[in-house]
Amino acid sequence: MTLRLLSAADVERLLPPVDAVDALEAALRGGLDPERDPPRRFVPLSGGELIMMPSEVGPNVAVKLVTVGGDPRIQGVVVVFDAQTLAPTALADGIAVTNVRTAAVSALAVRHLAAEDARRLLIFGRGPQGRAHAEAIRAIRPIEHVDLVGRDHGDVDDLVRTADVICCCTTAAAPLFDGALVKDTATVVAIGSHDPDRRETDDALAARATVVVESRTSALREAGDVIGPIRSRVLEERSLVTLAELVNGASVDPARPRLFKSSGMSWEDAVIAGALA
Repeated sequence: MTLRLLSAADVERLLPPVDAVDALEAALRGGLDPERDPPRRFVPLSGGELIMMPSEVGPNVAVKLVTVGGDPRIQGVVVVFDAQTLAPTALADGIAVTNVRTAAVSALAVRHLAAEDARRLLIFGRGPQGRAHAEAIRAIRPIEHVDLVGRDHGDVDDLVRTADVICCCTTAAAPLFDGALVKDTATVVAIGSHDPDRRETDDALAARATVVVESRTSALREAGDVIGPIRSRVLEERSLVTLAELVNGASVDPARPRLFKSSGMSWEDAVIAGALA
């Protein structure tokens, strides 16, 4: 048995942002159904938590194993198996795979939602995901100006008003900005959590926007940016558009903002890890 070992540097070198976006798009165009993806599993540990995310996509089976609560706080690996022989074929740095796939999923949504001439990008969050999103969005749109803001930035109203694309890459539990300020042609991406009681965007945005999700099942289970507005009755479940529908030709109203909520799914890790293996 030959097991390929992929470090964080290997992951970043072998799969540039556009290649990662293309791999995800090809999977969805090829008939992959995210609604059938297994839900992530949480296992309490004495020192924190273990998260398991398995999925089978094409010739590969991948399982991401992530621990939360250690030092560093989040650590993990992705194990890739051959779907026919069931033999392990690769072991990849789990945090690097997560960083690449999360930004790539967002960029795939932006590819189909944002104006072709989008030039101003606003990112909430200065961490690894914020930086990864800046790189990925710039790879698929002619971005000329990027604002990365953190908790200490102060008033962001003018930045929100002028942004063509807004990416929320934070651990915030409450909305980061007034959704009424988002212009009608803008696209907003929220990736911060998979907790039904946490959100980065508000009801004002959800009420105005076309809302796109990775899958209806996962969004209604763990996406606070979707669950909150549905509870408030400003968003209807039946109005949700899935990423697969979008990629396969679903149209959106060009006169309304677009909100893409991503909470991360196992199939995405499997596609990215499979492209690396």
